Order: sequence, then structure tokens, then C-alpha cells
Amino acid sequence: MKELTSVSVPTVRRLPLYMAILKEIEPTTQYVSSTLISDRLNLEQIQVRKDLAGIGVTGQPAVGFNVRELIEAIEQLLGWDNMRDAILVGTGNLGQALLGYDGFARYGLNIIAAFDSNPEIIGMKIHGKPVFDIEVLSSLTERMHIQIGILAVPSKVAQQVADALIEAGIHAIWNFTPVKLNVNNNIIVEQVDLAASLAVLSSKLKAVNK
Repeated sequence: MKELTSVSVPTVRRLPLYMAILKEIEPTTQYVSSTLISDRLNLEQIQVRKDLAGIGVTGQPAVGFNVRELIEAIEQLLGWDNMRDAILVGTGNLGQALLGYDGFARYGLNIIAAFDSNPEIIGMKIHGKPVFDIEVLSSLTERMHIQIGILAVPSKVAQQVADALIEAGIHAIWNFTPVKLNVNNNIIVEQVDLAASLAVLSSKLKAVNK
């Protein structure tokens, strides 16, 4: 099995798209062709073949790729076969939406708790997840040995909260704030820039409507 570090970032970003198709067809199909995947995703067939070869899976001539083997290979490569616990900080509208999304479990992510500074929310459960006072963030996170933190706080406190997460032993931060975090090289940060994504969408729509 290939290591994740040996696979390009663009390939990693396409793998969940492949997984969605594989999960859909698995109940009725044992083998799948790169043509089917490329047609579904509007990709070049050679790109799909290169991606699958890059994760260490080869197909059989005139048969295609074994669907179950592909699913297992992608899950192992991305770590989705090993459920990882995470905590979320910030229970505003976005934070609550993330807490309520049950699809994360399909990707090996389990949000076990949330943290906030709002006394009206502390002690409640949101979509079954307990909300703790942010003042106990460091102690509880360290005690639970959590490695993934999801950041959905206001921009003005993003760096402060990120520092607290790292101090508590967090190794990876999924950042839903627009702030570029200042962290050491050994900390993994994945930035989800909703404003930038919307800007791209809007500009493309404007170009089409000209």
C-alpha cells in the first residue's frame, strides 16, 4: 500500500469523488472501469488510471478494477478505515451545521465534543454532542488524547484558540476561519476558505452571464 506522502495533493482531493461512485455501485457491481469513473466525473480517463495506479491499485484487462479492493485501498490510504476522534471549537451557525453532519462518520471522523464561550450554550448538547466551556479546552483535549481540532470561531480569536489547541496536543487543525494561522511546521492545517470559494463561483457565474 502506498504512503499518503507519496500521492499528490490533487490526487488526494479526487479520491473522495471516486469513493462516492464506488460506494454507489458496490451493491450491484463487482468491477468498475476507469471509463465509467471518468465519465461520471467529467475527467480524462488517463487521469483516473494514473490516480488509481498512484495509490497502488491495478486493474485487470477487459475486466477493470475490483470495486471492494479500490474502496479498501482508498480508505486505508486516507485513514478512513480507522475512526479518528475530533473536537470542534465554536458553536455558531457553521459550527452547529458541522456538528449535525453525520456524513463525517463515513470518512472516519467522529466529533466527540464541542467548546464555546457562550454561557447559554455551555452544558447543552447540539446534535448529541456535549458543549463544554472553552476555559477547559486544554485540559479536556489533552486528557482525551484528541489529535484533530475543528476551528469555527470568530476570526479575532482564531489564532488564540489554535494556540490553545496545539498546547493541548492537537496535531491537525481543520480551519473554517479566514485567518491564516501561524503554527509550527509540525502542525497540519487545512484551510477551508468559504469566501474564496464563493468568489470563484461568483466570478465564473458573472463570466457565463456576460
